[in-house]
Amino acid sequence: MDTTSVQNILRTLKLDGMDAAFEKLLVQSASRSIDPVEWINIMAMSEDQNRRERRFQSRLLSAKLRDTEAKIANIDYTTARQLDQVKFQDLAQCNWIKDNSSVLITGPCGVGKSYLACALGHEACRQENSVLYFRMPRFFNELEAARKDDTFERLFKKIGRADVLILDDWGPDFMTAAQRRDLMEVVDARYDNKATIITSQLPVEKWYDIVADPTFADAILDRLVHRSHRIALDGPSMRKVSGATAPRKPSFARILQEQRQASPA
Repeated sequence: MDTTSVQNILRTLKLDGMDAAFEKLLVQSASRSIDPVEWINIMAMSEDQNRRERRFQSRLLSAKLRDTEAKIANIDYTTARQLDQVKFQDLAQCNWIKDNSSVLITGPCGVGKSYLACALGHEACRQENSVLYFRMPRFFNELEAARKDDTFERLFKKIGRADVLILDDWGPDFMTAAQRRDLMEVVDARYDNKATIITSQLPVEKWYDIVADPTFADAILDRLVHRSHRIALDGPSMRKVSGATAPRKPSFARILQEQRQASPA
């Protein structure tokens, strides 16, 4: 059997990783002798890596993260937002997911809460965990819509199955009775079974007020705060800090004006 036939079989079987490794090995074998077992080992490892990457990309797409480029490696620990590098790097190991714990990230607007949540979500996907991201308003809207069109059970199961649920931007609006009920169902179903990340401009102590019902607040927050890891940020807006050194982007109105001036009369 010639090399072309081998490659055709690999491509028919969709063994893209093995196919890529086979091509490289053909070039290398021209200059040095390669043991047959080494051929198989290299090709198998290449295929395994290729499949892992495809699964990761699929999980990342399904997660619908607000920022898919948010990564642990790109986090800036030098700013004045009081982010504990040792603590956050420990969270990046994702042991809190195995423990079915919560990560609660609080701080003023612009300090990077959503970015940190997405970076943890990105790393969770990389470590073969399923992730779902929602901004809180969309989370409640989708649950409400699902109740109306009889798809609530399907959505509820999808949310319940996710290894990590990210709820971004808790508050400041008070919850309605329906929102309290839906959140309680989700939190109760996931408690001690799955992990959750929540971000908020409000300190955790103020979350009770947002639930707007003492009984529901106790039940919901007891489950979320128990065994949680807290990250309390402070300091100036990261957007303002980066904006002070980054070149200013032209406004949309300025772009339109320049386009009109460049267009022939």
